[in-house]
Amino acid sequence: MSTPLPRLRGDLDFMPSPVEDRPGLLIRDSRRYSDSVLIIPPPLVQCLACFDGEQSDLDLRAMLVEITGDLQVGHLEEQLTEALRESGFLEEETYFRMREASEKAFAEAPLREAAFAGSAYPEQPDELRQVMDEWVGSRKPAAGLVGIAAPHVSPQGGYESYRAAYGLLGEEYADRTFVILGTSHYGAADKFGLTRKPYVTPFGAAETATGLVEELTRLAPGAIGTEDYCHAVEHSIEFQVMFLQSLFGPKIRTLPILCGSFAKSIYYGGKPEDNDDVKRFFGTLGEMAAREGDRLLWVLGIDMAHMGRRYGDEFDAEAEAGEMLAVGGRDRQRMERVAAGDAAGFWGMVQENRDELKWCGSSPLYTFLKTMPRARGTVERYEQWNIDPQSVVSFAGMSFRAAD
Repeated sequence: MSTPLPRLRGDLDFMPSPVEDRPGLLIRDSRRYSDSVLIIPPPLVQCLACFDGEQSDLDLRAMLVEITGDLQVGHLEEQLTEALRESGFLEEETYFRMREASEKAFAEAPLREAAFAGSAYPEQPDELRQVMDEWVGSRKPAAGLVGIAAPHVSPQGGYESYRAAYGLLGEEYADRTFVILGTSHYGAADKFGLTRKPYVTPFGAAETATGLVEELTRLAPGAIGTEDYCHAVEHSIEFQVMFLQSLFGPKIRTLPILCGSFAKSIYYGGKPEDNDDVKRFFGTLGEMAAREGDRLLWVLGIDMAHMGRRYGDEFDAEAEAGEMLAVGGRDRQRMERVAAGDAAGFWGMVQENRDELKWCGSSPLYTFLKTMPRARGTVERYEQWNIDPQSVVSFAGMSFRAAD
């Protein structure tokens, strides 16, 4: 008698194994419910297709027999299934328990602890200070800014674009409340994730503008997830907090907002604000911006195009070469619309071919343009970076001022 196989989770990270003597497909949990990392050997990778919620253990067994040429595959079948189950990679009870425990722990924690210290950047304050001095360098402060946009790619790969944005911030901005609009890579579409928890980096704990968090939650509840677990695992805001603290000290004041994708608009047409909850959020945030004025400074944590094998394209991407030359031209066309404050024109470009450039910063940018319609931008630096030998991410540093 056959037993249905559970579905493999759709929010896992998959990539070629970086371990030379262990080739295959590396799987890890993007949401960090599980710390497990599995490497599936190349012959078994095709077996993952059996974990689709429709096939059974007999289908998996038949595939293993075909792969190995051996009828005695029961142990291999059990080993693969148990490895996926124990890692929390299947949609069944083990995963549900892990998810509940992780989300409960975040909800009860007083702080949003640093998630990427020791991996994306040094975890010791002195070492981090030294690295930040190299990444930011000497500043060239600019007056009259209402905001900046910086990457959220690994600072090691994108520090020159980070520098192009953060190097413009002089001491006159130190006492602002930094409204940080970050890409939510894991959050629900048409939703905005908030938290009251102070962000922590090796420099210390920032302060969160809890009054503004409460105001948004009260006035636009349908679009908001407060104490959104995505904050616990998302890097797009953490990196911005780290750069701001390196400039102004640990006690910066922030309003961290994770912006989910506007996928329905991209795939089915219409504008993001056709969703009444999104429209209400834009209006509430815009009213807050008008009232607070220059007590706020907007910081966008955004990347742009994602091209190459890692991102599902059937070509090897090389920065500033081949297909990426055309991608660079299209990136710049979009940035021109952003710089002009043209929300509709920008979004029309994003919607073309369902955003085949895969800009993961489109929702924070559109949110900013709708909230701050008088903002006009300047591209300070544009870059492409090979995140691996076959894949490229593009990003930029931008500055924004209010139109006359």
